[in-house]
Amino acid sequence: MAPELAELLKLSGRGDEAAFARLYDATSARVFGLAVRVVRDPAQAEEVCQEAFLEIWKTASRYDAAKGSALAWLFTIVHRKAVDRVRSAEASTRRDTSYHHKNQPTEHDTTAEAVQASFEARRVRGALQTLTDVQRQALELAYFGGYTHTEVASMLDLPVGTAKTRIRDGLIRLRDAMGVGA
Repeated sequence: MAPELAELLKLSGRGDEAAFARLYDATSARVFGLAVRVVRDPAQAEEVCQEAFLEIWKTASRYDAAKGSALAWLFTIVHRKAVDRVRSAEASTRRDTSYHHKNQPTEHDTTAEAVQASFEARRVRGALQTLTDVQRQALELAYFGGYTHTEVASMLDLPVGTAKTRIRDGLIRLRDAMGVGA
């Protein structure tokens, strides 16, 4: 069979399609077997075989019987294509993994958030101490109690306009005490 494969390669190198078809028929099962052993996936092995036979068709004229058997030459091309496919798949996996790690969302830092909230709460409590008692009462009812201006006015036994003024004045003093821009 080896001399026959060499002759088929020689004829294929001259563009003989019938010789290439016979070469394919004689070697495709073994070529596919080698590809499957390397890539471990039949679908990928089929693609490797297709690429290999295309290259064999294009380069058959380069085959030199003095350097080795026709089957060894075929297997070298198939093995190289299969290894290239495996390396390509591994590189793709590494790129995907690397991309995934680089673009992973940063974990939410609840500790830092709690510290910041505690710090802000201390600042607000300190700023509340700078208000008059009536301003502080009106603000606490409106913002911490969730009451409307009308309800604050009723609870403090004040006209609604006066309750609104105390809340607004308290907010202005609070803003100034906390150093927040207007």
